Amino acid sequence: MKMLMAGGLAALALAPAVPAAAQPAAQPVAAPVQVVELFTSQGCSSCPPADAAVAQLAARPQILALSFGVTYWDDLGWKDTFAQKKFTDRQWDYAKGLRHDNVGTPQVVVNGRTDVIGQSVPEIDAALRRAALPPGGPRVTLAGGGVAIDGAAPAQAAQVWLVRYDPNIEQVPIKRGENGGKTLAIKDAVRVLTRLGDWSGGPRRFAVPAGPAGLNTAILIQAGPGGPILAAAKG
Repeated sequence: MKMLMAGGLAALALAPAVPAAAQPAAQPVAAPVQVVELFTSQGCSSCPPADAAVAQLAARPQILALSFGVTYWDDLGWKDTFAQKKFTDRQWDYAKGLRHDNVGTPQVVVNGRTDVIGQSVPEIDAALRRAALPPGGPRVTLAGGGVAIDGAAPAQAAQVWLVRYDPNIEQVPIKRGENGGKTLAIKDAVRVLTRLGDWSGGPRRFAVPAGPAGLNTAILIQAGPGGPILAAAKG
């Protein structure tokens, strides 16, 4: 045994050194986009602080901030210039999903998983810590006139939503109602909300038509009406 070991060591000494194969560098996992949805109304005197708080959060790269104008204030002195019935319907879906008996403004829903009144950045940050989307969810890529989705199958078919929103601050003068005489600064007002279809896992692609000039595009992957957000992307 000793002779064989010695011979083996000699052979190793004479053999040319072979460099070890280079190992590919681990790719960092991108932090998921966190979705902050504000349900608000230009006719609601409690809403401007929430409008301002969500506008501050919108400056963070990993935050998708969306402001949905709801319609149930429209008969109380001022018709919201951005409100749509489908936005009110979305808030009602969240009321059911979050087990609320009613809806109200302002309301900030974080990743479809929890909600707060949302009149300050610290309040919303606390909700983000409670309901942050973890890494490893569906992969969503917006490019080339479409959206590509891939990943493990969700527990049930997820809805795919196209959102168009105005990233600019709109100065809206209010002539009547609770905010009459004020000019409100509205940022990230949603103008288009369209369901593209469903996703049940694996690779799938949806066409995304060209949108109106000046609006940004986002995609939400959501576990049913009023359910948790699984993933999101913004263009």
